[in-house]
Amino acid sequence: MNPGDLLGTGTISGPDPDSLGCLMELSSNGQRPLSLNGVTRKFLEDGDEVIFSGVCKGDGYNVGFGTCSGKFETHI
Repeated sequence: MNPGDLLGTGTISGPDPDSLGCLMELSSNGQRPLSLNGVTRKFLEDGDEVIFSGVCKGDGYNVGFGTCSGKFETHI
């Protein structure tokens, strides 16, 4: 593992495809391509940008961590 490596985890929250938690699960470990913004993919590729954002909403308040993004570049 090196600085800048991207890690992501997901959980299967239910039996429906809409309940899957990450790209690996959505593509059935690369066995089933899916369409992302009109492009068919099984895995992330060089040049792809991933953007994470999140917030927890409470009674009258929100707690968030802002936006975190990273772009995949060709490994040399």
